[in-house]
Order: sequence, then C-alpha cells, then structure tokens
Amino acid sequence: MRFLCAILVGAILTGFGFKADAELVDGIEAIVHDSVITFQEVADTSDRIVQQLHLEYERQPEVLNRQIATAYKETLEELQERQLILHEFQTAGYNLPESAIDEQFENYIKEKNHGDRVAFIKTLQAQGVTLEKARRDYRDTFIVEQMRYKNISSAIMISPHKIETYYVDHKDDFKEEDKVKLRMIVLTNAPEADTTQTRKLAEEIVAKLKEGASFGEMASIYSQGSQARQQGEWDWVEKSVLRKELADVAFSLKPGEQSGVIETPGAFYIMLVEDKHEAHVKPLPEVRDEIEKLLLGKERSRLQQAWIDKLKKKTFIREFPY
Repeated sequence: MRFLCAILVGAILTGFGFKADAELVDGIEAIVHDSVITFQEVADTSDRIVQQLHLEYERQPEVLNRQIATAYKETLEELQERQLILHEFQTAGYNLPESAIDEQFENYIKEKNHGDRVAFIKTLQAQGVTLEKARRDYRDTFIVEQMRYKNISSAIMISPHKIETYYVDHKDDFKEEDKVKLRMIVLTNAPEADTTQTRKLAEEIVAKLKEGASFGEMASIYSQGSQARQQGEWDWVEKSVLRKELADVAFSLKPGEQSGVIETPGAFYIMLVEDKHEAHVKPLPEVRDEIEKLLLGKERSRLQQAWIDKLKKKTFIREFPY
C-alpha cells in the first residue's frame, strides 16, 4: 500500500463548504462509478454563486438565466471531478491514516472557531449537518487536494527561458500609458447655479499658491473632492482615467508645475503635477513574477485537464440531463 503524503493545503474547504446531506427526491444529475450526484447537491453547491448572479443581473433576466445555466454546468463538472479523484484514491492503493485526518480536523475546528468546539457543533446543527458528516466532507476535500498536489502541482516547473519567451511574444501586454502623479483641488457647483462665487474662490486659491502656499494644505482646506483628506493626492493617473479637459492640461504640464483654474460642467479644478512617467514597456525583471504566475496557472490547468480526462477514460460516468 502506498502512503499519500499529508501536505495540508490552506483553506481546503473553500468552494466545498459543509452542507446538509442531499436528498434524492429531486432526482439524479450524474453517476460517477458508484457515487450519485443529485440535482439538489448541484443546487446547494452552486447556491452562493447563483445568489451573487441574481444581484448582478437582476435587471437582465436572459443574461441571468444563461449565467445560472453556466454556473450549474461548471458546478456539476467540479463535483464529477471530485468523485473521479476520490475514486482514483480508493482504487490506486493509497493509504491515509484516519488518525491524521482526525488531527487535521481538530486543528480546523480550533482555527475556525478560536478553539470553541461547542460553537462549531452548534453552527453545524443550525445547518442540519452532523459532526460525522462534517468530518467526512473534510476528509474527502483533504484527499482531493492531496491528490491534486501529487498529480499536478508537484510536477510543474516554469523555466526562465519560457518566461523570457512569453515576455518577448507578449510585450504589448506590458505596455504602460503616459502617467502623471497629481494633486487636485476640486470646487463643485450646484446644478444650474451661478458659478461666479466658485470661480472667484478658485482664482483666490491660485493666487495664494503662486505666493507660496502649500498645495496640499490648500487642498485640505478648500477641496470638495474625495481626495481632500489626502491633501488632494491622486497618486499616479493614466491619461485615459481623466476627463478630456483635465487630461489635456495635466499632460501638458511639467513636473512641479501647477495649472490655472480649469472649468468643467459642474466643477472647477486646480492641478499640481508632481511627477510624470512616459509611456513604456515594463522591463522583464519587473514583470517576471507576474509572468511566472500566469504560466503556472496555464500549465496547472493543462495538467489538471489531462489528468481528469485520463480518469474519465477508466471510470464509469453517466449524466441524466433535464
């Protein structure tokens, strides 16, 4: 018997939270070997996603229906993959001591409820879940994660050459626009109100700035923008982020220069450009980690799919579509 190395993966219950036993009254969605996946199990597992979709697409019923259908399909695939992996564990001759699971499960209870086992059990009871069922779900999830690690994660290596090749082939992905580091003072106008007083105040502020007043202090005192508490600081801003009237002025100024009064519908602006970055392609050292993570994700997905396809070929699966 081979022993499956117990490397605990963080947050192993994410996506497969404890839930009440699915009832078969709603029918069978799929069978993987001798494990049944019911309609209710798919619905329970996808419930959190479906609730979020309702919030996002409540005014778009056709889009909502398509998104829900996709969520159900993806959830069913995830549940099938889970059963495929558990079946592989059972038939491949691995051995996982139950004492190891007990220890990990107790640690999970302590971390989840700050050591309060009674509170954990009460939470399960409120959900209609027994401690035995919770422990069984934990065991299955632990096995799935360890099997994935053994067959996928531990086999992945991204060479420096692959990273460099990807960088050369995708340089457009690492382009940065012109940027300015800004501070702004914003004076707003009420709709259809007389702007004379607001303009006069803006001009007085510009005069004080020219006399040497601190831009940050003036922003803290007078600005009605959301960055007033940060002394008007916007940090680095791309040209596409600013409305055209502001962008045209901001990107015409040199570092250290400030604008005059800029009038737009609804507000007057005064800007200080603290620094500028010209458009450029980020150098490889700056994006190396980003590329490595991207390639790791792609390779992990490829190996995962290849492994699952292999398991499907040697395991009985039957779906029962609506």
